Order: sequence, then C-alpha cells, then structure tokens
Amino acid sequence: MKKIMALGLAVVFMVSMVLTGCGKSAGTGQEEAGKGGKVKIRFASWDSAEDLEDQQKLVDAFNEQHDDIEVVLEAYGSDFDTKIAAGMGSGDAPDVMYMWNYPDYYEGLEPLDDYLAKEGEDFKADFYETLWNYNSMDGKIYGIPVGFTTHCLFYNKDLFDQAGVAYPTSDWTWDDLEAAAKQIHEKLGIYGFSYGIKADAYDYEMYLWSNNTSYVGKDGKMDGYLNSPESVATFTMFQDMQKDGYALAGEKGGRNEFSAQKSAMFIYGAWSINAFNEAGLNYGVVEIPAFAGSGHDSVSNLSTSGLAMSKDSKNKEAAWEFIKYWTGVELNKKRLGYEMSPHKSVVESEKIMEDPVYAPFYKMLEQSVGYTPTIFLTDKWSYISDELSLSFEEIFNPNTLEDPQTVLDAVVAEQ
Repeated sequence: MKKIMALGLAVVFMVSMVLTGCGKSAGTGQEEAGKGGKVKIRFASWDSAEDLEDQQKLVDAFNEQHDDIEVVLEAYGSDFDTKIAAGMGSGDAPDVMYMWNYPDYYEGLEPLDDYLAKEGEDFKADFYETLWNYNSMDGKIYGIPVGFTTHCLFYNKDLFDQAGVAYPTSDWTWDDLEAAAKQIHEKLGIYGFSYGIKADAYDYEMYLWSNNTSYVGKDGKMDGYLNSPESVATFTMFQDMQKDGYALAGEKGGRNEFSAQKSAMFIYGAWSINAFNEAGLNYGVVEIPAFAGSGHDSVSNLSTSGLAMSKDSKNKEAAWEFIKYWTGVELNKKRLGYEMSPHKSVVESEKIMEDPVYAPFYKMLEQSVGYTPTIFLTDKWSYISDELSLSFEEIFNPNTLEDPQTVLDAVVAEQ
C-alpha cells in the first residue's frame, strides 16, 4: 500500500532516545523533562532525508513558540514499522507518529474523538469527510489527516497531438479510453495505455467499486464479490487491452512506460507530479473513466497519512498540541509542494480547484465518499493482499494471461 508521505523511504539518521538518555529514566518509568524543564514529546517520521530537513525546521519552529514543550524528531526511515511495533510492544512508543496502517496499530493508539470534540465542530469539519474513514477503526478516530492522494488518469498531450486524438475528458468511460488507446497505438506504434503487471491489491479495489462490486462484502466474505460477474468483467477488460496489443502491463503501475513516453496514458496518484514537472513532460490529468452502465462516476481509493498519538504517552495534552500544529492549516500550506491538503479552507484559499493538474484529484475525492477498503473490513488483509497480488500477476503477466474467472474462483475457494 502506498503512503503519500512515504515516497522513497531510505535508511536515514535516527534520534535514538535510548542512546541520548532522553525519554524515560532508567528504572523509574517517569518521563524526563526536556531542556529548561520542558515536557518532551517524541515525534516519529517515516520520511526520506530531503523531507526530514524541512520537517526539522518545522519542529524547531514549534519548539521556539512553546516554553513548556520540546519536540524531538525521530527519523525511522525504512525501519518505521519495525520500530513502531517494537515501541508499542515495550510500552515505549513515540508520543506522536505518522500512521496509515490503523488495522495493525490502532490498539496501541489513543482515540482522538474527545480531543476533536473539545476543538469544536468547525475544526473537524474543515477536513474532507472521506479522510476520516481512512483514519478510523471500529467507529473511533485514531489519526488526524496530514495528506492524501486519490488516483487519476495521466495523459501525454504531445502523444495525443501527434496521433490527432482528442484529450481525455471528465465524462470519459472506459470505452472511450480503449478507443483512444487503439488509435494512438495504430498511428504511433506505442502503447495507448499502461498499468501494473503486479497490481497493488489495495489500489486495484477502486476499479471494482467503480463497477459496482468489491473484494468482500460487509461480512468479510469474498464469494459473490471478488468472483462476481462485475469483477470478472473488470479484470477481463484490462487483460483484453493487453491481448489486443494497445496496452501494456508494466512495472510500477505503468509509470515507467509513461515517463519514457512509450505509453500515452496511465492511472496513478499525485506522487509523480513534481517529477513530471521537473522532466518537462507535457501531460494532463483527468478523473478516472467510469464504467458505462454502472450508474455512477468512477471511484478512487485513498492513499493517506495521519498523525496519531500513542496510548502510552505520558504527556497527551502536549502531544495533542503538537498534532494540532502539525496538521493545521498554516503548516499544510507550507507542505503543498509535496502533499495534497486535507483542509477545505486551504483548497479554497490557495485556489487549488483552479489548478488543472490538482483539481481532478479533489474531484475524485468527492466521488469516492462512502467506500471502505477491505483492509478495514477483515483481519486477514495481509494474507488476502498477498493472494490477490499473485493472482493479478497470473491474469496480467503476458506469459500466462490466465482466465480471470478461474483465477478469482480459486482465490475465493482458499479463503
């Protein structure tokens, strides 16, 4: 599962509370004070070195504004999950941490509903409602949204122009995409569309939602959902595009082929926008096509990050102050270069809906209200995800291209 703040994870420096002597005093279980008697808050990030430099500056600014709180940034990098799990297991988790995998970690987190209630209705209402579904478990909120991305259709304007094909529009169906992809392939000899040969199971469910089905029902059962006629039709559509030669199942969701201008279209989150801009790629963005006859617009899953609090924190009020700061409007504006705002007020004040690149991601957000990923519906997600990824490869690998109905029935039978 991709995380909006987790691009390019690498092993980076870590501020170790054990080695520096900060945190809990040995043998006492009491939290030591920070510099000048300040309450010390540990903040765990999963980001890369480049982002951490900017994050440290923002942490420093918070510390300068508060006489009673000192926040220490701990950079866990690619070891994030290992260190968070170990900290929760030993009762020594950071006070505040980035979070996306609530199903695995929520039992070690502090519910934030009461904190939100104290801030008033306007505080919570400024966040896009759909984001709360991705930061909650069992009806309780465990994270405050920091950033997100939906998925959209990227298209190469130069390739469309060369082929004499009209650009994609918001009212496109998959039939329109297939027709355009065929024309581009016939006229330019490149792929009209590319997608992932090893499709991310978390992401791919959005196509099933768009075609009126899902991986599982509300009872967590797959039968009649994953192997439903609508699901089979969805997988068959992707496979047929490849069989007909105008689409390619490639690596990294089709991004490599699109970046190299060997594919005219692919579907992805906002992660590549800065890279495409730096490369001078002449591209456009539009909402994902809908399925003709589905009766509704297309749907996207969300890749989102939140800021969570450890249930074992000894300084929860101070931790909440920092969470409010880090997820607040002003800092969100400072981070607009590398994450999308969860705040309605920021989208309005910064006129983001007037930006033709970013606006479609927010339109997809509005179209995706009310859908819950399977990861939040079953405690078997790790197993299901692995099985689905292997099955997708069997369906999309050009050396196999196995029958979707047979493959999906086999997955259901093993549940």
